Order: sequence, then structure tokens, then C-alpha cells
Amino acid sequence: MHNHDFGSAEQLAAYLGLVPVERQSGSSVLGRARMSKAGPARMRAVLYMAAVVGTRYNPHVKAVYERLLARGKSKMYSLGAAMRKLVHLCFGVLKTQQPYQHDYLKNS
Repeated sequence: MHNHDFGSAEQLAAYLGLVPVERQSGSSVLGRARMSKAGPARMRAVLYMAAVVGTRYNPHVKAVYERLLARGKSKMYSLGAAMRKLVHLCFGVLKTQQPYQHDYLKNS
């Protein structure tokens, strides 16, 4: 197992392949953005299932998911954002050494 020291939740999300990547060729953008899918696929698979459950039961994840769906984003795109939100929540819990607070609404 590799030892990684991530300075931010964004760095961790990028390592896990959960950042959007624009598809482009030359000067024109062709197609929608997609997840980079770099990094460990097994972790993305675990986060995918956690995000599916989170969109129903976690207020922070559900808010992100429903906001993107309301803006016309696809379910898969919205689920990718839910996965990133979970990574950010987990990173915050580990960094602060504080238990998760479901009623904490800063940057939900």
C-alpha cells in the first residue's frame, strides 16, 4: 500500500479520479465532461455505492445531488459530484479529528 499525504480534499479527489475532465480536440469542445478515472478503481467502486446510499440518507450528499439534477445534469454526473462530496466529508472528519455532524451546514 502506498503512503500518500494529501494537503486538501481536492488533491485526494483528484488522486481517486473524481475530478471532471473536459473532452476536447483542437479548439472545440467535443462531448460532455467526464470523470478522469485515474487512481484506484476499487475505491471509486466503494464510493459509488456509498454515494448511491448517501443521495437518499445523507443531507449534505443529497443536497449536492438534487441541486445538480435540478440544473439538468445527468444522474451519473450528479452521482460523481456526490462521490466527491463524500470524499470531502471524510477528509474533513480525518483532518479535524472530529466526528461527522449531519446537521453542520457550512458549504453543504
